[in-house]
Amino acid sequence: MKKIKVNLDKKVSSSYEICIGNELMDRIGMLIVRNMPALHYIIITDVNVSAMYGGSLLDRLRGMSLSADIIDFPAGEDAKNIGTTIAIVERLLKLGADRKSALLALGGGVVGDMTGFIASTFMRSVPYIQIPTTLMAQVDSSIGGKTAIDLPEGKNLLGTFYQPRGVFIDMKFLNTLPDEDIRNGLAEVIKYGIIDDVAFFNFLEENMRAIKERDREVLEKIVQNSCRIKKGIVEIDEKEMGIRRVLNFGHTIGHAIEAESNYTISHGAAVSLGMVAAARISERLYDLPEGDRERIEHLLESAGLSCRIPQTITTDGIMARLRADKKKEGDRIHFVLLKKMGMPFINGGVPESILRETVEGLKK
Repeated sequence: MKKIKVNLDKKVSSSYEICIGNELMDRIGMLIVRNMPALHYIIITDVNVSAMYGGSLLDRLRGMSLSADIIDFPAGEDAKNIGTTIAIVERLLKLGADRKSALLALGGGVVGDMTGFIASTFMRSVPYIQIPTTLMAQVDSSIGGKTAIDLPEGKNLLGTFYQPRGVFIDMKFLNTLPDEDIRNGLAEVIKYGIIDDVAFFNFLEENMRAIKERDREVLEKIVQNSCRIKKGIVEIDEKEMGIRRVLNFGHTIGHAIEAESNYTISHGAAVSLGMVAAARISERLYDLPEGDRERIEHLLESAGLSCRIPQTITTDGIMARLRADKKKEGDRIHFVLLKKMGMPFINGGVPESILRETVEGLKK
């Protein structure tokens, strides 16, 4: 088992370990108790993950004579809303949950985001642990303490920064993950190579076939590298006041596309489109080498990710979503752009005319 420590300065209680290995579920009970002792554990998951793994985790906890229950909710981004959140809280209260209880987020990014948000607010906060079951969650959303739910106006508009007590990544979960979910996670993996580690980007170019074939050693390497990169950035800037904002590369336009599609486009596919847009804007405004932009688009395509926005999603709709972006300051929308591979920066705003032209260009 590989351990990666997230060290948050002056907050020893907020520091935690990311544990990566195979068959972690066989000893998950001991890992949970060691990292987060509690009088009552409640598993939060969606109905799909519950059917596959929820019962076995519940049995393991109860087999250790621990007080444990499970709450599930409908799968998908559509469920990541205030109504589902209140329904889960009501079920927590019926189960007798209190400040001595702890939550276990078993699932992908939606489950992790919602569980973290509930943990940060239920009875003024209870501890929680992340057990990510998708590649997207393993390499990105389970790490760093960002929690949120969606509002009708956009994605992740109601949230908090609240760190988990631990992240337990069992590579075995990827064996049953649909190909589409692997592709979604690869969007975030590729992002790390673009913004932080060109050698990692080269590795992804050289090993994409093995990744898609789910080579065990290669998958472990990309998960470990992704976690290492993200934890290093989070340690420097926990609350996204500065450098952590580079992790939003591709996400500003990506979130707008995702929301405007009514979440029929997955997060990974939307981020892929957002990264292509950001690379094209960087080439136009800041002289990103054409070769770098071409490599980014080629790697995304080789991973099976789209580089074209469907015609059914209107440019006006995307622009309206951008104006509601939670990261904007006044009328200015800040974008993460590139000077070259491995050198991201936050620009002071992109003219609306160029944004519109870029979006239109991705529809051709």
